[in-house]
Amino acid sequence: MLVAIVDDARINVVFMQHLVNKLPGCKPACFTDSVEALDWCLGNDPDLLIVDYMMPKLSGIDLVKQFRVRHPDTPTLMVTANNETALRHEALKSGVTDFLNKPVDNVEFLARAKNMLELRASHKKLSDHAAWLADEVRKATQTIVAQARETIVCLAKAAEYRDPETGAHILRMSQYSRQIARCMGLCSEQQELLLTATPMHDIGKVATPDLILLKPGKLDDEEFAVMRQHAVIGHKVLSASSSPLLQAAADIAYTHHEKYDGSGYPRGLAGENIPLFGRIVAVADVFDALTSARPYKTPWSVDRARQFLLDGRGTHFDPACVDAFLSDWDEVLEIKQRFQDEQIELRDRTLD
Repeated sequence: MLVAIVDDARINVVFMQHLVNKLPGCKPACFTDSVEALDWCLGNDPDLLIVDYMMPKLSGIDLVKQFRVRHPDTPTLMVTANNETALRHEALKSGVTDFLNKPVDNVEFLARAKNMLELRASHKKLSDHAAWLADEVRKATQTIVAQARETIVCLAKAAEYRDPETGAHILRMSQYSRQIARCMGLCSEQQELLLTATPMHDIGKVATPDLILLKPGKLDDEEFAVMRQHAVIGHKVLSASSSPLLQAAADIAYTHHEKYDGSGYPRGLAGENIPLFGRIVAVADVFDALTSARPYKTPWSVDRARQFLLDGRGTHFDPACVDAFLSDWDEVLEIKQRFQDEQIELRDRTLD
């Protein structure tokens, strides 16, 4: 273990160095200049600091105060001939762990240094164990998140086989959703959660009859009532899990068809009663649906779809989400270009 010895008197340094060498597994680092000693301590990781009280340039107390900024838990022994209570109180407040009186007694020095080094060793062992536990928790959490993501991918693929919408739609609207979250100032963790959970937004469509789901024309009122149930079904499927990722996906499935003025479905929520993720995905989903080709319609131009969002700002859509989406229009266009239907479908066929 590394022991720093600081005393402006060379004879005292040699004496304490001799004693430290008697402690098994210890290596002394010796200094007669307190400023030089502090620089060394701030750049290294000593296990024990032994420091004189009275020194030029930088006193023992001032050295310990600055030492504590970098090494809050390292034990320190202050060597002093001053027995004033006030001085010792000041030293303790500065971070001194214990004292040695001058003239230094060999037996007392070795006993106190040994006790402090054992204390340091125990602290390092606990810290290492805590770091190991934290790393194990991190690994376990990553495994759980990866498994949840795999579940989402599998479910999303199952929905794709029945839904006329393409896999590229899911990729685009997920990317649009993250872009909105970023422009709204959400943290990176929330952005990634939204990106990963969004592909499940229409999982409830697996329960929608083909004659409705695949109908090339406009749905009548009765058919549309059945179609609306996919939001409720998707929520029921996903909310059964305690995974934060699947819970987020459940909220999105349940709320991305709600409208800001309360005229949406399935519950007619309005304003901020609609969860933020649902409000974000509503903008991303509608924009991509409008600008994508479907068997029953031709795609809108991006400018026409952009105007639709502006017209629906405050009625259909949360104004803050629309503003965030349009604030980085270049990224919107880049996402649309990067994830094109034909390219995604060709890649899928190649992988199969």
